Amino acid sequence: MKPVILATTLLLGLPALVEAQTVPVALTHVRIIDGTGAAPIEDGTVVMQDGVIVTAGRDVPLPPHARIIDRSGMTVLPGLVSDHSHVGQLEGVRTGPQFYTADKITSELAQYRRYGVTTVTALGNNAPKVFDPMRKDAHLGLLPADLFGVDQGIGVPKGAPPVNVAPDQLFRPHTPEQARRNVDVMADEGTDLVKIWVDDFDRSLPVKMDPAIIDAVVDEAHKKHLRVAAHIHDLDDAQRVVASGVDILAHGVRDKPVPPSFVQTLKEKGIWYIPTLQLDEATTAWADQPAWVRAPYVVAGLSAPLRQQINTPAWRKENATGAKAEFARKSLAMNLQNLKTLWDAGVNIGFGTDSGATPLRVPGVAEHRELALMVSAGLPPLQALHVATQQAALLLNLHDRGVIAAGKRADLLVVAGNPAKTIADADRVVETWENGNAVAGPVAPTSTPPSP
Repeated sequence: MKPVILATTLLLGLPALVEAQTVPVALTHVRIIDGTGAAPIEDGTVVMQDGVIVTAGRDVPLPPHARIIDRSGMTVLPGLVSDHSHVGQLEGVRTGPQFYTADKITSELAQYRRYGVTTVTALGNNAPKVFDPMRKDAHLGLLPADLFGVDQGIGVPKGAPPVNVAPDQLFRPHTPEQARRNVDVMADEGTDLVKIWVDDFDRSLPVKMDPAIIDAVVDEAHKKHLRVAAHIHDLDDAQRVVASGVDILAHGVRDKPVPPSFVQTLKEKGIWYIPTLQLDEATTAWADQPAWVRAPYVVAGLSAPLRQQINTPAWRKENATGAKAEFARKSLAMNLQNLKTLWDAGVNIGFGTDSGATPLRVPGVAEHRELALMVSAGLPPLQALHVATQQAALLLNLHDRGVIAAGKRADLLVVAGNPAKTIADADRVVETWENGNAVAGPVAPTSTPPSP
């Protein structure tokens, strides 16, 4: 039996589910979006027990003594899976290694969970002494969300990434031999992936990663049966790392349209592409103040210092204009265009936002914005949800989640409305289930569902 994790709130009239580890729970009269991209099942039922889905569909038999919870008119979908986030990088509007603590990371995972993100991949800048034990605890169901990721990651001396982290959170090798040793250390630590930062952040850094180091990292990682994710921005860098054999592009190509030859290469080699659309949107959105930044579900995820900062006129004026803002807007527009091209071609698309890397990329909020941006790029809502669930899990080689089916983890997101038609309904989080317990969404629903 899995460890019992108690619900911390009396959720919408639902008592703390101490017994949910042994007593079946049935969510009835729900719309089921199963994560595969298939059409929703109307008026369905999802039965779970011991943190696992027992059955799901229409007219399914209810086990004796099941706790029946009527969620009429609501939608159940798999918990969202983040393929690219960060943890322990910041507090409020400040960044620094002093925030890389178990308490801070647990708090961040709790926020992801409130927003329906049940699996989080922290893609680098992690201190192994803290990260590795937490990852093991998360796999046992002892943390608010499951946790995967890259341990330190491999950057460039005097180059990328331009982050304020402790020495044990990042390698910056000077030679291919050092890079190979760094990969070996990460492999011994049990890292899930290897991450490299190869670009110069719009020429703001003096150097890019030496191609010989890129080749050494990829070769050594593959010898250790580890896949490599590459931080890129420009097409040239993307083509370079793909030629070296990387497995995952950790960001979208944002400087020019992707050519057919590049698209075909990604498809033939099965390379995963994580667009991280929200990264560039977040650079200017809080200064521009579009309507969505004032939505209650968004405001609920902001720290007090961040709310104060983004509502300061001088800060907004400074961040709404200038070269950085213009670069972000152009990057987002190109990213949207390239995502549609790649999706139409059948390239493997993952789901991530770089949330948690800077104060403006807000955990949970960023993932919901990513869904909206994917739809604005031209993906149907149901397909955007497919990317954020089953596809995102497959990128991590996780076959136990991302879909609603018998035998899969009962990582479930319950929302009001129908996000298969209106993607904004995914923002109306009622509750998130994981490991047999339910946690309420970031804001109270507009109408209270019937009590069980």
